[in-house]
Amino acid sequence: MNATLTFSQSVGAMVDRAAAHLKLPPALVEQIRDCHAVYQVRFPVKLSDGQYHNFKGWRAIHSVHHLPAKGGIRYASHVDQDEVEALAALMTYKCAIVDVPFGGAKGALAIDPRRYNVDDLETITRRFARELIERGYINPGSNVPAPDLGTGPREMAWIADVYKTLRPHEIDHLACVTGKPLTAGGIWGRVEATGRGVQYVLREFFRHPEDVKRVGLSGTLEGKTVVIQGLGNVGYHAAKFLSEEDGVKIIALVEWDGALHHPAGLPVESVRRYMNETGGVKGFPGATYAPDGLAGLELECDLLIPAAMESQITAQNADRIRAPLVVEAANGPVTFEADEKLRARGVVVLPDVFVNAGGVVVSYFEWIKNLSHIRFGRMDRRLDELRGERIVHALEAMTGKKAPDEIRAELSTGADELALVRSGLDDTMRQAYQEISEVFRREQDLRDFRTAAFVVALQKIARTYTEMGR
Repeated sequence: MNATLTFSQSVGAMVDRAAAHLKLPPALVEQIRDCHAVYQVRFPVKLSDGQYHNFKGWRAIHSVHHLPAKGGIRYASHVDQDEVEALAALMTYKCAIVDVPFGGAKGALAIDPRRYNVDDLETITRRFARELIERGYINPGSNVPAPDLGTGPREMAWIADVYKTLRPHEIDHLACVTGKPLTAGGIWGRVEATGRGVQYVLREFFRHPEDVKRVGLSGTLEGKTVVIQGLGNVGYHAAKFLSEEDGVKIIALVEWDGALHHPAGLPVESVRRYMNETGGVKGFPGATYAPDGLAGLELECDLLIPAAMESQITAQNADRIRAPLVVEAANGPVTFEADEKLRARGVVVLPDVFVNAGGVVVSYFEWIKNLSHIRFGRMDRRLDELRGERIVHALEAMTGKKAPDEIRAELSTGADELALVRSGLDDTMRQAYQEISEVFRREQDLRDFRTAAFVVALQKIARTYTEMGR
């Protein structure tokens, strides 16, 4: 195998490995695997310095077996077309695995957003959005972006506003993009959705003793030692939820400027505040600092969660990874060559194509909310509360005792939008894990969760193409 596979080639190799376990026509596999279309744009923008600056961006549509095509827009100086195509492909398989009826897409602009003030960034974003909208690459029914690396709710609100300006009679204009602020048609729970999804995946993993035993671990999540790479949106929320709600110990945090290590566990909130103030982790008190961040991936721990960039675990460092369980919260953090080495060593990898799907799941909920023009829980929350009150009254009448306040509050509180979003996300991630795990156990020649996940995705996508006669 070529040791210098590109990101998209690496994803393709993983697809081919899974396809070898299925009896699909080669032409159908090729149709599923190949990127449907890529649009590249270059445009000038006059910024606050009075000068014109040229920018380059892409929007890749990997699959249209379901519409709309869905995928984030990232801002990064290193991004290129190969990366955009790879990420679009992962979105296709990701949506299939979690039963979200979207095709896969991805967008990117080759800039470092930290170099621009807010006004200039807004000008650039609005111009980029206009370029995509006018050519049909943003539309509620065919192509719906979301936040990604370097972008967030603010940028999504700008894009939605441009779409509304260009399509003033489009009643569903808010559905043209997800990950928006709440005041602009967003949904509760979207910001932390990917990190929350990582938590739900791990909770479900530890509900399957046979899978836990296969890793060489035992018990529950509580007390497990964890190394996390990347304290951005995904890594931060995963670390926060796992440490505060599940009792894991975050013994190391790996960032761009180095790694922090503390065997007793790092205070995630304190580290995050320190990073916001200083821009990095160097100098954080009460922890051992190492300038070689990648070396932090090689620390002994129970769980390694790469939540930063692609290609962080490669053929060069795969043999030094000491965690028995790698949980891919980022897209493509383990290359195909590294994956082969980890499999040979018996290291279990929970793959990105499933683990970080929480963002698109909640984006799906937001899209539905925008199309229905009503927030979740609005029509039934008070009905739930009334039913709960009646149950409390019935219990009190039967027992002759007053119900404790905490039980009364729990039973008589109706589900709001956030509760419903979390419930839907939890259920989705559980169901997807169970489906992947079942394929893994049923197919004797499958050696890993990644191949099982891609088998699940390919079966669903192939069924869609076949049944639609494409």
